[in-house]
Amino acid sequence: MAEGYIKHQYEPILPQKDEWPVVKLSKSRKDFVKKVAEASKKSVLEITGNNIDLLKEELETTLYREKLRIKQNPWAVDPDDDSDFWRKVRQVLVQTSADPHLNKTQKKKKYLEVLDDITMRYAEEIASNFVHTHYKVTRRMVTFGFARLLNAARVKGIKSLFSNQFTLQDKIQIVGETDQIRELASKGTIVMVPTHFSNLDSILIGWIISVLGLPPFIYGAGLNLFNIGIFAYFMNALGAYKVDRRKKNLLYLETLKTYSSEAIQFGVHSLFFPGGTRSRSGMIEKKLKLGLLSTAVEAQRANYQKGQQNVGGKIFIVPVTINYHFVLEAPSLIQEYLSITGQERYYKERDEFSTSYKISKFLVKFFTKGSDISVSIGKAMDVMGNYVDNAGNSFDQHGRKLDTRDYFVSNGKVTVDQQREEEYTHHLGRRIVEEFHINNRVFSSHLVAFTAFQLIKRENRKLDLYNLLRLPEEDIFIVYVEFKEACEMVLNKILDLEAQGKLQVAPHMMQDIDGIISHGLDNVGMYHAKRPLIKNNNGNIETQDLSVLYFYHNRLIGYDLEKLF
Repeated sequence: MAEGYIKHQYEPILPQKDEWPVVKLSKSRKDFVKKVAEASKKSVLEITGNNIDLLKEELETTLYREKLRIKQNPWAVDPDDDSDFWRKVRQVLVQTSADPHLNKTQKKKKYLEVLDDITMRYAEEIASNFVHTHYKVTRRMVTFGFARLLNAARVKGIKSLFSNQFTLQDKIQIVGETDQIRELASKGTIVMVPTHFSNLDSILIGWIISVLGLPPFIYGAGLNLFNIGIFAYFMNALGAYKVDRRKKNLLYLETLKTYSSEAIQFGVHSLFFPGGTRSRSGMIEKKLKLGLLSTAVEAQRANYQKGQQNVGGKIFIVPVTINYHFVLEAPSLIQEYLSITGQERYYKERDEFSTSYKISKFLVKFFTKGSDISVSIGKAMDVMGNYVDNAGNSFDQHGRKLDTRDYFVSNGKVTVDQQREEEYTHHLGRRIVEEFHINNRVFSSHLVAFTAFQLIKRENRKLDLYNLLRLPEEDIFIVYVEFKEACEMVLNKILDLEAQGKLQVAPHMMQDIDGIISHGLDNVGMYHAKRPLIKNNNGNIETQDLSVLYFYHNRLIGYDLEKLF
């Protein structure tokens, strides 16, 4: 892992926009959408075994779920003709099923036409609308806007808006394998897989890609974000394709996976959050959504089938761990997590990112506080989870060079084997989780939150988690001397783990323990109305919101630090 963090903007690895894979894709968008729709249709027919009754059943299931979605969970971003389209689908299905004059072949033809219409609609809906000029404007807006806010925080007076005294790289620390990702992006295709804690992640990662001099990536963004004006503009400009998590039917899921796989095969660098959604618990993701991840494995096999055996056809998986001192949405995320795991009715707050105004307010608050972000770029891997070098060669855990193609060969040639690829995807998912933890960068806020919650838990060891979280906050306090001693104990273990290469530690953790605690208390949950940790007038530690403290504590789950208590 590279020491320190980058302090400059890299030169673009592809200076001419016409060289960018995403631009080439956008120029052939119409043909690409057709290709995705056709491949999705083929995939659905393979899954249904070309059986007309099974196909009919899937079409009817899709129709039923879509009508339910329109009725029970409509969004402003939904197309105006949504109801009309599905009404026509229903008419065709009912008429075809009921018509006594149609034989099986004629019925199958009708059902295939409906399948055509649906996969085409889905492919068009999912496809990104990347526009180079919008991308450039957005990149400038994000960089300029963030930088002005940052300098407004550090340089007083009207001059601050025009000051270049501080750069975003001072605020957002990019660490890790930055040179490797640039090397590999110029040779093969990158699939970046970050942790996901906040809705800010998408814009942040877009900015990181730009700073590293990489061409734009496409990435799946939740369709719900397109409900918000400012996010919709950024998402479209940054190359996002739309993922509608309300749609769980086979036809949609196959079209979504096909879009991702075909884009990777096209050579477009891709990004998706393998956790699927923001971490509700505050923990680093342990179980990943494997649907989109499987498309990288599928695309690698497809490239080998096409005879692309050099590094140009190779796909590189790059894990990225994002670290914040605080997450704007923490209160609502943890309440949602507790309501699911505790199966109780917790009060569910509105999402803090529900309006453009709230996002703008958050950004101002964020940049005018002294809080940092770090983004750790992990070592690149092949789709089997083996580390690769800067030339794109794969190596096993003993350092022996491998040919990734061999994993897809049976009887001397590259073959499709769904079960085998499922196993590969599961293995890749486990490797990404391992890398998330290795690249995690411990902040002072993580240390103080973890230690405080563990001390409260130890003091109330007879209570289960849900009863513990119901304790009145005004009755809870930790004597500072005891807190300091426990923080030192946890810190020593963290430094041991760092020495073993199992995690990383932020530079601000190198000061004395009182300084670390003070820094952590200043930064943990700084935006929230109720602070998860404060020092009271007597110098002891209190919490104003035990659930939010639990959220921040969870960042250090996965390292067996609980065994210290």
